[in-house]
Amino acid sequence: MTVRETCRRSGWPPDRLGGVPATFGQLPPVAAWRHQDARDGFEVVFLQTSHAGHRLRGCSTAVEDGQPWVVRYEIVLDDAWRTTTAHVGGQSPTGEHEVRLDADGSGHWRVDGVAAPHLDGCFDVDLESSSCTNTLPIHRLRLGVGQQADAPAAYVRAVGLDVERLEQRYVRIDDDRARQRFDYTAPVFDYEGRLVYDAAGLVLDYPGIAVRAL
Repeated sequence: MTVRETCRRSGWPPDRLGGVPATFGQLPPVAAWRHQDARDGFEVVFLQTSHAGHRLRGCSTAVEDGQPWVVRYEIVLDDAWRTTTAHVGGQSPTGEHEVRLDADGSGHWRVDGVAAPHLDGCFDVDLESSSCTNTLPIHRLRLGVGQQADAPAAYVRAVGLDVERLEQRYVRIDDDRARQRFDYTAPVFDYEGRLVYDAAGLVLDYPGIAVRAL
């Protein structure tokens, strides 16, 4: 397989070539985050890796702007870290909700079985309720220091589980010893922050959102 074909398969634009691609250690079997600043709560996720890819099973619960919510999720990824399915369930004062996303690996999605063209070109799912899902584009893109990439995602809201398109961008800056660092922007939220990841590529510090607890 050529370099260009590898980039296309991973959703990595060819104009991001150059530099040394990121490498990651083995994922832990479980990880946890403490929500902070924007909301109060906790997230726990169990991670599994096989020859076919990865599976994330998690639960996130919080109080945000005086409103409590609970979100449970199962995300299946192929061996190139592209989302293939995401099954999300949640409960809040607005009621109980459930949504399923299916992706074909080429940037096309279905939401509850219905084609979702507004998500064309996305390769990741991003849950508003989860810090763990910010690891997906990091592994998929494998940016070297000094590289950057747009990583639009299928974004699932915490309350109501509405699915939107989220434009976001990652810029890898110099590492802090074994920790990889990325300048992250999500313009629709007017958010800019420096995300710090451990050797396995899981977020340690997500400014204003969460910090790693385990």
